[in-house]
Amino acid sequence: MTTILNDEHYMRQAFNEAQIAFDKNEVPIGAVVVCQGRIIARAHNLTETLNDVTAHAEMQAITAAANFLGGKYLKDCTLYVTLEPCPMCAGGLLWSQISKIVYGAKDEKKGYSLFSPGILHTKTTVVSGILEEECASLVKEFFRQKR
Repeated sequence: MTTILNDEHYMRQAFNEAQIAFDKNEVPIGAVVVCQGRIIARAHNLTETLNDVTAHAEMQAITAAANFLGGKYLKDCTLYVTLEPCPMCAGGLLWSQISKIVYGAKDEKKGYSLFSPGILHTKTTVVSGILEEECASLVKEFFRQKR
């Protein structure tokens, strides 16, 4: 399977998590962490459910993956997330030393690349735009319904 097909497959899994968040009335962001071709963590935003501003999908996924692996570093892992990480999440990803981040839609208002584009670990690879339209549409629909 080519890298693009792999990325699309795993992004669909992250998108499924975003849909779960949407259904829970959470901002619909979903994430999965993949290690050696296997999903080791699935997460979605839980900020409303947990009354915790740090309960972003990425932070939940980092914690779940670290627990699964039994260590704090995600050096051989890839995070798939439906929206570009915010600076807080990018900081967590820096400390995790994750190998690769693949995100769907760009966050034009709060994405890490707007505020601190150099925050990620120097060895982390970033790929963007995978299922971009679908990921962006879900977030836009969520906020359209709120207004």
